[in-house]
Amino acid sequence: MFPIKRGKINLYLIWSDSLGAKSFSFFVETPDIKLLVDPGAAVMQPSYPLSVYRKRKLKKEAINKILEYAEKATHIFISHYHYDHHLRPSVIKKNFYKDKILFIKNPNKFINFSQSKRARMFLKEILKKHELKESEEVNINFIEKQIKKALSMSYGDYNTRKKELIEKGRKWLLKMKKFWEKSKWMKEYKGKDIKVLFCDGKTFKIGKTELKFTEPIFHGLEYDRIGWVIGIVIKHGKNKILYTSDIQGPQIEDYADWIIKENPDIILLDGFPLYLMGYITNKINFERAKRNLIKILEKTKSNPVIFDHHHLRNEKHIIHYREIYENFKNRIFTYAELMGKKPLILQLKNI
Repeated sequence: MFPIKRGKINLYLIWSDSLGAKSFSFFVETPDIKLLVDPGAAVMQPSYPLSVYRKRKLKKEAINKILEYAEKATHIFISHYHYDHHLRPSVIKKNFYKDKILFIKNPNKFINFSQSKRARMFLKEILKKHELKESEEVNINFIEKQIKKALSMSYGDYNTRKKELIEKGRKWLLKMKKFWEKSKWMKEYKGKDIKVLFCDGKTFKIGKTELKFTEPIFHGLEYDRIGWVIGIVIKHGKNKILYTSDIQGPQIEDYADWIIKENPDIILLDGFPLYLMGYITNKINFERAKRNLIKILEKTKSNPVIFDHHHLRNEKHIIHYREIYENFKNRIFTYAELMGKKPLILQLKNI
């Protein structure tokens, strides 16, 4: 694929869900850096209308394409530890992380139980040494400041239930804080053949290229048990690209404000998990996500807004987002559409 160019930033789309396997991977090249972002892929959920064989074949195709770009990369960024965002060397029988500088989400804090285990397995596999240290006290006070607007929202008849969920979330966060502080912590690693840096909330300058990583942000709703992810803004000169990672919409209003404030040339944004509607998501939060997306499209110059990932696992996205697709059809695109294709789910459903 030819790159999407903005100034001296070249963006190459690798794989995302509109192509038929779970992923949100891309490659950014500037005069200073060759950055591979979220090199992971997973098979689609059981409800996706393909055979297991074809799902696995598409996952393999995604991994092969990721490996092509891994050969070129000088740096790799991993926003969180779901398998559609990182690959374990033991699984793919190759350690493409060698001879790279890795920017990864801190595996020691602002991480749930399952991702904590995955992060430790991952680091054990890519490092020659597995060094631990004593834990540190974890400051959680910034969390509520980060989502102040979302916490002040009124939900009408849903207000009582929402307050209950927030209180449960606060208790869960305190429980996680105790878990983080009683565990041994993984160390950053700087060896001859690999460097592993925890990037949460940090900014790195490489030549004239700036990589600005967010503090941990929720993977979905306020206090979402799925955990936290790290977003990134990649800047060179007057141009910048913003990648949200998995914030599902965004559902949280403060995250929409962050995107608008950055006002990047290109946004890579994940959508609402419509395939989970009625199970662990609901219409109230989808409407929040839709309003936030409209606000982002109206208040930023970003073009294209690359809108892919969770919502492309279900054909109903074409109905639920119809108004947005029609009103912003010259700005909002999936990976498949930017590659001159129709999203696979729409092909399969003949839509």
